[in-house]
Amino acid sequence: MLQFPEINPTIVKLGMFEIRWYGLFYIFGFLIAYIFVKKSYSLKNINIKKEDYETLLFNLMLGVIIGGRLGYILFYNIQHYISHPLQILAVWQGGMSFHGGAIGVLIFGYLFCKKHNYNFYKLADPVAPFASIALFLGRIGNFINGELWGRATDVPWAMIFPADPKQLPRHPSQLYEAFLEGILLFAITYIMFRKIKKPGIVFWSWIGLYGIFRTLVEFVRQPDVQLGHLIGFMTMGQILSTLMIVSSLVGIGLILRVKKDETE
Repeated sequence: MLQFPEINPTIVKLGMFEIRWYGLFYIFGFLIAYIFVKKSYSLKNINIKKEDYETLLFNLMLGVIIGGRLGYILFYNIQHYISHPLQILAVWQGGMSFHGGAIGVLIFGYLFCKKHNYNFYKLADPVAPFASIALFLGRIGNFINGELWGRATDVPWAMIFPADPKQLPRHPSQLYEAFLEGILLFAITYIMFRKIKKPGIVFWSWIGLYGIFRTLVEFVRQPDVQLGHLIGFMTMGQILSTLMIVSSLVGIGLILRVKKDETE
């Protein structure tokens, strides 16, 4: 069994206000996206005005924060936030849903493209791989917070998380997700981005692969205590991720069908 590293989740605290690693990693993720997505656009000869690019990234940031928070509230803990509405604003304490953030990004990104007359897929493909970097940082933040731990296990790398009331050795599922949803998903989709020319394939592949990786990790991740298993063995994360996989297959199928129709 490995020792859980004692890292204070809070960097600075001033009264009720505090800066945590979790929130700081979100900022790092946005900065990385700002720098490298622009380079990816240049690599694919995608012309976007500087002011439009900054507006796009700002809109995506809002999508992550607003969608992620609302998604967590609606999908995972609505009763708690009905009883404690002021805690809805305490984003720095954690409580963000990836699936909600993804929906928020899609909505804000689509509205931006519609308003400024950009092709959605052409702008989305370069963004997708770098979303994995933000996910990697977010999962590391979850690990430092000692939250979203895995199920009890006897594997040699199991850890006892300080906030676990049962104090059982558990899978460090946050690290599994950091590797699969962060490092591996980035590597696969970035290679695809460099090699595939058809717009939209990278975007939908990222959606589907995330769904697969998240579904697999959910088998060793402790279900949310307020939800448990919702449909048979399936957790909320697996239900939402399955919808992502199905959407990915439909999206790729439609793109390939259009390409086939164009050649006939």
